[in-house]
Amino acid sequence: MDIRSLIARGETLTTEFKSHLNDRELTKAVACLANAQGGTLLLGVHNDGEVTGAQQRPGGHTEPTRVAAYIQNNTVPPLGVTVTLDDVDGKQIFRIDVPVAVPGPVATKDGYYTKRVLDTLGQPQCVPMTPHEIVSMGMVTRGQDFAAAVATSATMNDLDPGEFDRYRRLAQLTGDGTGALQDRDILRALGLVPLGGEISLGAILLFGRESAITRWVPNAEFIFQDLRAGDTAANERLVGPLLRVAEDMRALIDERNRVTELTVGLHRVEMSLIPSVTRREALANALVHRDYSALGPTRVQIDDAEFVVGNPGGLPPGVTIHNILDESRPRSPILADAFKRAGLVERKGKGVNEMFEQQLRAGRSAPSYARSTTDSVLVSVPLGTADLDLVRFLLTFENERQRALGLDHLRVIHEIKALGSAAPTELADGLAMLPATTRSIATQLVELGIVESRGVGRSRRLHLTPRFYDLAQDRTAYVRVKAADPLQQQRMIRDYVDAYGAITRGQAAALCQLSPGQARSLLKRLVEAGDLRIVGERRGAKYVRV
Repeated sequence: MDIRSLIARGETLTTEFKSHLNDRELTKAVACLANAQGGTLLLGVHNDGEVTGAQQRPGGHTEPTRVAAYIQNNTVPPLGVTVTLDDVDGKQIFRIDVPVAVPGPVATKDGYYTKRVLDTLGQPQCVPMTPHEIVSMGMVTRGQDFAAAVATSATMNDLDPGEFDRYRRLAQLTGDGTGALQDRDILRALGLVPLGGEISLGAILLFGRESAITRWVPNAEFIFQDLRAGDTAANERLVGPLLRVAEDMRALIDERNRVTELTVGLHRVEMSLIPSVTRREALANALVHRDYSALGPTRVQIDDAEFVVGNPGGLPPGVTIHNILDESRPRSPILADAFKRAGLVERKGKGVNEMFEQQLRAGRSAPSYARSTTDSVLVSVPLGTADLDLVRFLLTFENERQRALGLDHLRVIHEIKALGSAAPTELADGLAMLPATTRSIATQLVELGIVESRGVGRSRRLHLTPRFYDLAQDRTAYVRVKAADPLQQQRMIRDYVDAYGAITRGQAAALCQLSPGQARSLLKRLVEAGDLRIVGERRGAKYVRV
């Protein structure tokens, strides 16, 4: 991103402004960024975005190579950064591009470990790293598996024979050969016996007695909460080996799951409130990928609106909320392999994709990782009313064509349905897809007869075919969607704001007969075009003339 865009965007988790820093503060600021997601430090910009110009470095120089060399020589391990001297409105600014610390974490030479986080108000700041964060990050970035570490002085007596039997039962169901092995051979096959023959922390996590888990992995605590009113309400604390916890959690969820029957032609289809794949993958990911060196329990919660699984510790290095469908990097390959052999996760490593796909097939919004932070991972699975018309439409198409739609197809169809009609650029922005991928998927859906296209070039828009609205018994909605003129809707909103001073999203939806999602998209286009600006936040937000 160019420097003017960085300044205009303001300070974020990956962008920091400083009017001036001495050498010691400079290395602390750079290490802070490196220990989070990396980013850019701008020297010569006040934290409110005012360009003040960079001061000369100690010794009277402004040479980028010397600044980069100083940082590399005063961080441990040495951190290579890219430093440039840019001109903004006649004032010079040091731009320091900082990579993620790999291997990490990175400290200053005088021993300061800090990382950049968002505070409770969403403002970025640097905070000291705790000892467990330093150890955890060091193991992960150096490719060291927590589960392979030695549980000092642990013996086979600390492992529960009943848990080995549980593993054998599960592995035999999947046809995995380890299901026929003896206890010690199972440990060897799963990589749970270090070179010296000791018992590993992974062996304690998978097969340990509760007393052993409490001693060697005290953070392995799990909370199940049903926050709905009535007989299903619950608040359960579980401590035990991971395979047992996985089965106990599954039972707690399944006894609260409900099923809806949908008739499609001559077929009856059962739809669970929480699909089995969603339950399986959300739980397994929480147990396998959590950071067991981080304090705090794993929480599994159900309320009227969502199914939530939250873990202490951030996402594994290289995985973000934006690429989580494309990247599969287990924090502990040893634990992930054991769960695959036991049939508790998807064996191809694409369980998150399956979870998204099943949720969309059930007519609900996709799971979201948006509430995750550098210190925690939280997946929220919406449980609101399913769009049964869309489910019926998709099932009818797949039954007639004998062809299953892929995840990207389902994501695009849901987004078009939510917006009523959408341009390919809007779909790419809303789904965080590459524009070329979105255009390709849209073209395929048009060829399949699921989506119609109208307009050309930048005015091209996509909407569902009349077959969907026919099955939904709402044929007039198709006419409204097809006939909708975005330019006319924009004129109506501008006229409203000119007459009354401001408009809310709800007023825009009512004025143009749009859904909330369509109104949000329309108002966003007017803001981007410079016609309107937003004032206030959330429910208090309104749009006024620029």
